[in-house]
Amino acid sequence: MRNQLNSLVNLKIIHRLKKAISTIPASYFWMNSVVILLGFYTLISLPLGLYFGFLKFSLTQLTLEKILKILLICLFTPAITEEIFFRVLLLPHITEDVSRTKNWLWGCISLAIFIVYHPLNALTAYPAGLPTFMNPVFLLQAALLGIICTIAYLQSGSLWPSVVMHWVIVVVWLVFFGGYEKLNT
Repeated sequence: MRNQLNSLVNLKIIHRLKKAISTIPASYFWMNSVVILLGFYTLISLPLGLYFGFLKFSLTQLTLEKILKILLICLFTPAITEEIFFRVLLLPHITEDVSRTKNWLWGCISLAIFIVYHPLNALTAYPAGLPTFMNPVFLLQAALLGIICTIAYLQSGSLWPSVVMHWVIVVVWLVFFGGYEKLNT
């Protein structure tokens, strides 16, 4: 019985990964949903972050080589790895016959784990992130990021819109709003 359950879980995970990776949203989805979601995120997080002093606009003194390295690293972690775990593996794919209530429930569970993950990551694997990842403004912005990525994934069934949004938001924060300095001082 236990082996059968493990097999079913493994099949579901493989199905979700294959579908999420191979599903490419139509161009109208990118324009309508992703742009609107990024705009929503920006309209809330930018004034909030600036008001509380968490975000400080500055052109970083990083070299072009360092910026390119940030672009590449952030694509894989956090963007791809976190989106696979927190969206693809935890949320039902649009091809699964799941009620709206279950989608909301799994979305809330995924979001809660996503938020708690950041302080736990700082307490265990990434101590340099401790002051930042415990900051309430950062955690609120992480929650907003989790919400828009969850919406994009549940609407599209694709990994890629949430990866792009996660990646863009983290890179902009690191390069233009003091994130790199917060995590490396």
